[in-house]
Parts: sequence; C-alpha cells; structure tokens
Amino acid sequence: MQVLIAEDDVRLARALTQILKDNGYDVDTVHDGRDGLSYAQSGQYDVVILDLMLPHMNGYDVVRELRRAQVSTPVLMLTARGDVRDKIAGLDAGADDYMTKPFAPAELLAHLRALTRRVGTVVFETIEVGDLTLNLEDRSLSCGQHSINLSFKEFELARVLMSGKGRIIEKDTLISKVWGTDSSAMDNNVEAYVSFLRKKMRFLGSTVVIEAVRKVGYRMREGEGSCSTD
Repeated sequence: MQVLIAEDDVRLARALTQILKDNGYDVDTVHDGRDGLSYAQSGQYDVVILDLMLPHMNGYDVVRELRRAQVSTPVLMLTARGDVRDKIAGLDAGADDYMTKPFAPAELLAHLRALTRRVGTVVFETIEVGDLTLNLEDRSLSCGQHSINLSFKEFELARVLMSGKGRIIEKDTLISKVWGTDSSAMDNNVEAYVSFLRKKMRFLGSTVVIEAVRKVGYRMREGEGSCSTD
C-alpha cells in the first residue's frame, strides 16, 4: 500500500512516516502543496494524506486540481482547524475524509483502513498509454497480442512513466520512485533502464515513445498508429 504525505511540519511528517512504515505502508513525503499535487497526479498512490495549510498551494486547491484532473485517489485531509465549516469546505473540494490535529496513531490507521476498504472495488489492475498495457499483477507489458515480462526495476520505471502519461518526470523523481530515496543510484542508472524499457517496447512493436527532455527527465507519450503485427 503506497501513501503520499503532504505536510509542511517536518517533525510531524517524520512521525507520520514512521507510524505508517511500522504498519507496513510504503510512504513518500513532500512539504508543500505544489509538490503534493505533482506527486499525487502520478496516480501511483493508494491514499494521499494532505495537510490543509501548505506553502505555495493550500490543501483545498491541491485536492480541487486532483479532481479536475480526474485523479480519484482517496484524500485524507489534516488540519489544526476544528471548525465544521472548514471540514465542509475540505469535503466539498474533493477530500474523502477529514482529521483534526492532534490525533492518536490508532485513529489515523483506522481512517486509512476505512478509505482503502471504500475504494477496494475500483483499484486498477492495468495502466494504459496508447497501444501499451502494463499489468500491475504479473509485471508484464503488452501491445496487442504480444506480451513480455519486465524486471522489477523496469516495471517500476514503466509504472511511474505510464502513470504520469504525457508529463515530464524528472530524473531525481524517477530515482526516488524506482530505486528509493536512500539509494545511491544516479542519472546513468535511469538512462540504462530507460534504454532497457525502450528495447522491450520496440520488441513488442509499440508506437509509444519515451521522450528524453534534455537536462530534466523523461516523459512517455502516445505515438502514431498502433502495435506492429509483424
């Protein structure tokens, strides 16, 4: 289960991260609204824990933009405000649940369990970009009738790029998502695995393109036509 925490209080964010990791969750943490929106738009998270008062972009605006972009990831909004009007505003903006600080760890975990149960019937098993389909169950990539298995790193790279279809994903973000925040991986590791993934896409006859954006990162976009049947 992957959770994104968007919380500007660094100490609280660390505490939440530790609680969730101790309970088997995979966690990414950001500290401002713009980063929260960017990460959440990838669609790879099962739940977003979103503070209301964030720098650069508040929680209301973040969740509005997510819903406008048709990102359906459940959002649990956190705030020090207990006013009913604030809760209503958060829910009306598109949040799925609301918690007022301070709260007990057990309460947080109960809210997360409730949210994941609520969306259990709409968890996607595949991601599609153009003629490519990534199966999240068996880590296979397919185009038309052709299919090929991916290594773990190839699969994670494909998942991040395909979830962010059409968006530029920075190399640092790819390293964090695919290798982990504590990894010693570098740009050349990303370049190598992009090359591996491109070769497998060509083998499948896909027209989808992984486009390099110089000095920034990569994006995956649809190509012209459909799978080659040769």
